[in-house]
Amino acid sequence: MPEIFYLESLETMELSFSPISPFVRMVKMASFILEMENQITEVDADTMSPDKNLSDANPLGKIPVLRDGEKTFFDSRVILEYLDMRAGGNMIIPKNGPERFEVLTRAAMMVGILDAGVLIVYETRMRPENKYVESYVERQRDKIIRCLKKIGGMDTKYNNGRVPDVGEIGLACVLDYLDFRQLLDWRDYVPQLDSWLNDFALSVPGYKESAPRQKQ
Repeated sequence: MPEIFYLESLETMELSFSPISPFVRMVKMASFILEMENQITEVDADTMSPDKNLSDANPLGKIPVLRDGEKTFFDSRVILEYLDMRAGGNMIIPKNGPERFEVLTRAAMMVGILDAGVLIVYETRMRPENKYVESYVERQRDKIIRCLKKIGGMDTKYNNGRVPDVGEIGLACVLDYLDFRQLLDWRDYVPQLDSWLNDFALSVPGYKESAPRQKQ
């Protein structure tokens, strides 16, 4: 039965972790929202030079990776759904119906924005200057701007309180990551999201604890 698969294991889960990854942050914030933060141990991981533990767990060498006993899960979207099911389901992801697919579609857009942002970071900070391609960066930035405008047309008042859905978790991570990496000023496109983010920050557990920060 599916319920057996999602019974809590006897072991603490391990999360391959970086304090600057917005994808890890989504998982970490969700763990607080679902009151599971004490069940997860963070294990530092370097995706630029993945060690054997990371590459064995995820051959793509990407984070986050969640290990729960003998089970291993990636990427962030899969981990978020797994944590939601372990918490009983229907918490941050609706179980079924049109609402489920609306939430998952919004979450996919947030992941797409973050993917574009990470590609900009790689191109502008890690590519040799003589190989830098401005047109590539502009294409990624245009994706972000188009998505921000799309989001701006949605209901941008935060109402969910302490249990947001995965789309809202993703949106908070998007806005903070754009600020953290100084990729663009999203307030130029969706100024109304400034109050949305403030309300989210005041309501949602784990928002401050999961904030992006440089490694010490």
